[in-house]
Amino acid sequence: MLIVEAGDPHHPKATALLRQSHALMQSLFPPEDNFYLEIDDLVDDTIAFFIARKGDDVIGTAALKNCGSYGEVKSMFVAEAARGLGAADALMRQLEDHARGLSLPAMKLETGTLLNAAHKLYARHGYATCGPFGDYAAGKSSVFMEKPL
Repeated sequence: MLIVEAGDPHHPKATALLRQSHALMQSLFPPEDNFYLEIDDLVDDTIAFFIARKGDDVIGTAALKNCGSYGEVKSMFVAEAARGLGAADALMRQLEDHARGLSLPAMKLETGTLLNAAHKLYARHGYATCGPFGDYAAGKSSVFMEKPL
């Protein structure tokens, strides 16, 4: 059974998955185009961190940063061996439910141009491309998306 719940990014299994995500981003994009949060930065009052697990195995992570006028999707990653099990969809629903609970009117995200599976996931959940937001600048490796809630 797939469980999505609040998690701790410092839990060894979550940390291992986050490091896999960071390594993938570093292998695909130049340093100036990597906007992931470091593990210590995911422990902040403005961030809600969630894990997806099957039994004791942490198979996915996702975070929502409360930016005041919107929520930003951060640290969305599912272990390669667990892809196709529904963890990404379940994490997206959790992030959106959490954002609605905070009365945030919209969700936004930045993702990489090469992450086609992520683009499909976000489109399936109703996200559409938009321009840069927050502190982001337009870049050759970034795709920006948003969804009203």
